[in-house]
Amino acid sequence: MTVTRIGETQAKPETANSLRNFLLSIIPMIKSSQGCESVILYQSHDDPTKFTMIEVWDNIESHQASVKNIPPEMLTEIRPLLASAPTGGYYTGVDQP
Repeated sequence: MTVTRIGETQAKPETANSLRNFLLSIIPMIKSSQGCESVILYQSHDDPTKFTMIEVWDNIESHQASVKNIPPEMLTEIRPLLASAPTGGYYTGVDQP
């Protein structure tokens, strides 16, 4: 059964474009990770500093292991762009009758 990871980040007003570009730059690294089925980045219409990334994985462990595919120096680049700490969680689809 697949698992969906929904992550939310918010940029400082002056860094929204930079954060968007950063998030777009790591998508190929995420997609090439073992167990990744899809990745989509969304930017809020109401508040362009807010981003949501929805990733579908074969399991939680694959998602957690995928962080190793992003160079540590890139992860330090994101911190000055953020208005607050990123948040996220894992979700499983609910079957409908």
